[in-house]
Amino acid sequence: MDWRHSARCRDEDPETLFVQGALQRDAREVCKACPVRTECLAHALDNRVRFGVWGGMTERERRALLKRRPDVISWAALLESARRAALASPPANPSAPAARRTARPARPATGAAEASPDAAAG
Repeated sequence: MDWRHSARCRDEDPETLFVQGALQRDAREVCKACPVRTECLAHALDNRVRFGVWGGMTERERRALLKRRPDVISWAALLESARRAALASPPANPSAPAARRTARPARPATGAAEASPDAAAG
């Protein structure tokens, strides 16, 4: 099946996605929950689509990405590989360090005599 049939923007007025400048940031909102965002972006990158918002990226963002990665032959293959790797690896747990900190045993309490320099002298 063609990915375009599942695109969230399929019923959008094309004029809303093919805007210029700062309006592109607003147009990207349509892409946020799109189930075929990766396929859309790969299509735009592989075909060097110059205009409009594709896969949640503006024209400027895509140009910069293409410039940074001239070695990529197939964006579709690269993005699909990255998606498979992300799905295969366990999700990162950003709260893990905090959990480890709270799981440490507390230091043994010291008695008042041990803590007081006067008690040791007397």
